[in-house]
Order: sequence, then structure tokens, then C-alpha cells
Amino acid sequence: MVWLALDGVGHPADAPPGSVWEQELPALRPLIDAGLALDATLGVPGLPQSGTGQSCWLTGLDAVRYMGEHFGPHPGPTLQRLLRHSSLPARLKAVGLRAALANHYVPQYLEAQARRPRMGCFPFSFTAAGLPLNPPGVPPLGATLGLGYREPFAAMQSPAEVSRLGQALARAAQNHDLIVADLWFGDLLGHLGRAAGPPANARAAAFAYLDRVDALLAGLLDAGARVVLGSDHGNLEDLHTKSHTVARVPFAGVGVELGAAADVVEAGGLIAAWFGLAPVNSAATGLEAPPG
Repeated sequence: MVWLALDGVGHPADAPPGSVWEQELPALRPLIDAGLALDATLGVPGLPQSGTGQSCWLTGLDAVRYMGEHFGPHPGPTLQRLLRHSSLPARLKAVGLRAALANHYVPQYLEAQARRPRMGCFPFSFTAAGLPLNPPGVPPLGATLGLGYREPFAAMQSPAEVSRLGQALARAAQNHDLIVADLWFGDLLGHLGRAAGPPANARAAAFAYLDRVDALLAGLLDAGARVVLGSDHGNLEDLHTKSHTVARVPFAGVGVELGAAADVVEAGGLIAAWFGLAPVNSAATGLEAPPG
């Protein structure tokens, strides 16, 4: 299975007119429309954040309740404790299944982490499970999907090249039980939103990025991959605000049964169940009594 973990992409049903969803997305949009729209707020005031949202997906536990609030972007000591104990990469490794994170990390990133550890939930979960970054046998995926990291966000790879990367990931998935793509660039672009609309370069990049997610998905599907897609919170779907949103988030897939998941916690538990993993005992994590 290949998991496309979107960051900061709300569901099109909760997007305002003129959003990034209003473009031709021949692979992505039908998949989203056939899937579910999940609650990411979990009944807690405030805007959902990546730290708690991604921890919900990775553990199938209510990380917002565990923290006592929405928290992010990076997991601090409390969420790190939860992820070490209960994240999907750690649990898959414990039962002898093969998981890999496809993201490519440049030497500068690795050097910066050595000086001041500040990983997001996905790389933290993989490294805490003893799994390497930049794993062999997995084609390296740049989370910008071929766009420049900074303005003017110039294209360095075409959508066709991104689609071929999807095909290569599908082939690599034949030798893995799970490959994850941590697609965090959507959240970065979403934060460039403004009440009057984002700068032209940022708006164009936001549309181009979702188009490249579509190309990546098309390549995966063309090569016969089993795919699941989800997001941690809203942001990119509304370019008239630079903050996160309370929009519902997509949960969709090919070759998987989505069941009746209503929120990101239930969806995370369902992904684990696809691999035959039982629900995590929340009492064993201290979830029943949030740590002080």
C-alpha cells in the first residue's frame, strides 16, 4: 500500500468558490468524491494542527485529548511519547512487516536535525521505530513534487515526471507492506493565503501543487498500486486565510474498505486494521489520564 499523507488540504465540499479544487484533477477528484469527509476538530475548540492531527492518523488514538488541545506543527515530548509507543511504523516493524518513508531528505536537513531535533510526526515516527530516512529501494520523493521550495516556485519537474515517480513508487511498494509519502508542502503554500487573496505566484503554485498530487496519484494507479489518501487539517482549500481551517478532510482510497470512519482518529485506526493490527490499548499509553 502507498499512503499519500496530505498536509493542510481540506475537503472540496468545505472549500470556498474558486478554490484549488476547481481545476481538472482527473485522478484525484473522482477518488476524493467517492471517499469520505472526516472531522479533524474532534470536538475541541481552536484550529486543528499537524502535530496532533498527524498523530491521530498514525496511532488511531485521540492525540488531541492526549495533549488537551490542538498542538503543532512538530510533536513535542508528549506526542513523541505517544508516537514511540503506538505509531503505525513501530507497530508494523514489531510484527515483521516492511514500512518505508519515501520522502527525500537532503544532507542540510539531516545536519540541522542533528543540531536541533525538530522532525514532523512522520519522519519522527519512522526514525523512532528504527527505520531509516532515505531508505534504499524506494525512489526519493520531494514533497514539493517538482516545484521550487520558495517563490517564484518555479517548476523543476513536469507533472509527467511526477507521474512516472508515482509509477516507480508503485513498483517499490511490491516489496513493502507500506510506503508513506509525507506531502507537507500543501500546508506551507496554504499559509501564504491572504484575505484579499495570495500573491499571484503563491496562488499559481497552490493550483500547480494539487495538480501534481493528481499526477502522482495517476502514476500510482496506472501501475496498479493500492492507495490510501488522507489529510490532517484544512488550509490549502481556502487561500483567503493564512491560517488552518476547520474544514473536514478527505479520506479515500483504492483497493481498501473505508468503512464508516467519521473522524481522523477512526481513520487512523482503520488503516492499522488493514494490516491486521488490533486497536491500541489507550490505557497503556496514559491516554485515559493525560500526562501532567
